[in-house]
Amino acid sequence: MSVAREVGRAIRSTLVLWLIVAIIYPLAMIGFAQIGFPYQANGSLIRNKEGKLVGSALIGQPFNSERYFNGRPSSVDYSTNKNIGISGGSNLAPSNPELLTTIQKKMELLKQSQITPSASLVYSSGSGLDPHLTPEETIAQIPRVAKARGLQPSQLEKLVLKNTDGRFLGIFGEPGVNILKLNLTLDEL
Repeated sequence: MSVAREVGRAIRSTLVLWLIVAIIYPLAMIGFAQIGFPYQANGSLIRNKEGKLVGSALIGQPFNSERYFNGRPSSVDYSTNKNIGISGGSNLAPSNPELLTTIQKKMELLKQSQITPSASLVYSSGSGLDPHLTPEETIAQIPRVAKARGLQPSQLEKLVLKNTDGRFLGIFGEPGVNILKLNLTLDEL
């Protein structure tokens, strides 16, 4: 066997494998996803009742008005950040005074709203993108939202329970409330 023949065989094998792994397989997976799971494959995008794109069910958004349920805080301010597409935590060590100051400010704001501070309402998630809160943390915000909107707390509690996602397959994870979906439902009242 000659070296040229072996090199040619190696090049052909590489090209065939590249064609399969880099082109055919990804296109097949895109086609399967678009046919079987189009909502998820396209980013789980959420539109309001007018059809306007308002966000994704996978990415938390800031809600600072008293009229809305507040989600988990983020270390990245998406509304003022010009580098769209970035995410991440603050990378501040537990011993960093800046982290302590930030946490104390968040706790004070929650106490002013008569909400018992909890971990998810005070600390940002590692990615800064978490769209869910626990049902208990969401229910704790009902008095503030009910007062701001002039609604009955029982009406909002039903709305929270209606928008609570259960455990995956009934056993994995914890129940959670997608705050963006909840606030959109709230606007429809």
